[in-house]
Amino acid sequence: MAKKRASTPTVPANKKADQQKPAAKDFRPVASNRRAHFNYEILDRYEAGLLLTGTEIKSIRAGKIDLSDAYARVNDGEMWLHNAYIAPYDPASLNNHDPKRNRKLLLHRAEILEMAAAAAERGLTIVALRVYIKHHVAKVELGMARGKRQYDKRRAIIDRDMDREARRAMGANRE
Repeated sequence: MAKKRASTPTVPANKKADQQKPAAKDFRPVASNRRAHFNYEILDRYEAGLLLTGTEIKSIRAGKIDLSDAYARVNDGEMWLHNAYIAPYDPASLNNHDPKRNRKLLLHRAEILEMAAAAAERGLTIVALRVYIKHHVAKVELGMARGKRQYDKRRAIIDRDMDREARRAMGANRE
């Protein structure tokens, strides 16, 4: 007697291609802190989740967030984001959130301890660099930063201007 073989359903090639999502749809930048790159030297970067209310995530998806003065600090073994402004969500009216409230960051315990130790020992600041949506979840990129001196900032401006002039000169030669 012959044994029956279990048939495996075959999936057409075009259907497999439809099931795989491109990577571009999984990541969407919302806001960045350009001032942090000017004021600080970024040494290390971390990704953290944000604990948000319903109106906050709607406001973030609309791009109404300001990170210009945002920083993170450890409090009772938990990491908190301070001074991040998330604009109130207009359709929510009465059920809105406080725009300047401190928000809890979701990190592994080891990462929190490592960041807290580096900030305390080496005098570093934990700065919020950007907020983005990754796989339908809001994430914040934190940077371990050392403040730049005034002469470092001037040097960065001079270097940027010289680079811009060099690019202009190269562009003039092409034509």
